Amino acid sequence: MKLSVLDQSVICKGESASTALQKTVQLAQKTEALGYTRFWVAEHHNTNGMAGSSPEVLISHIASNTRHIRVGSGGVLLPQYAPYKIAENFKVLEALFPNRIDVGIGRSPGGSATTRLALTDGLRKSLNDFPRQVKDLQGFLQNQIPLDHPFRDVQAFPDTASLPEMWILGMTHRGARLAAENGTAFTYGHFITPLNGGQAMDYYYQHFQPSPTITEPKANVCVFVVCASTQEKAEELALSQDLWLLAVEKGIDTRIPSIEEAKSTSLSIEQRKKIQENRKRMIIGTPQQVKSEIFRLSEKYRTDEFMIISNIYNFEDKIEIYRLLAETIL
Repeated sequence: MKLSVLDQSVICKGESASTALQKTVQLAQKTEALGYTRFWVAEHHNTNGMAGSSPEVLISHIASNTRHIRVGSGGVLLPQYAPYKIAENFKVLEALFPNRIDVGIGRSPGGSATTRLALTDGLRKSLNDFPRQVKDLQGFLQNQIPLDHPFRDVQAFPDTASLPEMWILGMTHRGARLAAENGTAFTYGHFITPLNGGQAMDYYYQHFQPSPTITEPKANVCVFVVCASTQEKAEELALSQDLWLLAVEKGIDTRIPSIEEAKSTSLSIEQRKKIQENRKRMIIGTPQQVKSEIFRLSEKYRTDEFMIISNIYNFEDKIEIYRLLAETIL
């Protein structure tokens, strides 16, 4: 079993964005030492609670402060950008850190309609262009643009001896189909929705077409995990993540609240129901309980790699989660 990390550089209440980013780098260093395979950072915009609005910049800094763990995006919001520019960004990263860079891409609009227009400088781009953009990004990365392409004379530089590994992030069989057809690796977002994972992963494995860079299917699954020495402690730590998710879904203050604030917050019946629904996206428990659930999901999803995301308030407790998982699973 392999373990990896997705970190969203979420800001805790009472702390700054600078502190959140410093913690992301520290988490990368700690998990590298613990034997984790890869460390990805997310891309979010127009939110006061997430500091990671530029994954390419953050990837460079993390890779500079680690030695061998793979570093990548989970993921770049390709519909808002030009595939050519993304290809050049990640080729520069690959030149700086050979055989360590992952370019994970997603179809998400990245925020509200106004936020998306700000990202595209007012250009109304269709999300339906995502499959074409995926092919273009592959072409620019591999210097294999079709002869009938309008940009066939344009090459993405610098030339590199190796290429970044390309992953498509998805939550349905649509993303799985795109990854399979284009011969890329695939990440399923169980931490967003656990409903479609089995179908998506089955489709990916059944229809995978080899590409010049990936000859066999390669997939992982991302899941929320809160782990502690006792079930009671794990449940307590998860309270801050529960309240944070409620805020994220409402688009309000998206900084992580303390456990004390979470305990003292009065919740409506609807909010309590939503928390219980959100718990389906998480694994919460002791190391052995978490291990058992991960191995169960491994059989369901037919993968031996899980990306762990944990958005709790206390950083020392967060580090402990990753330590406990490494000691129990790796």
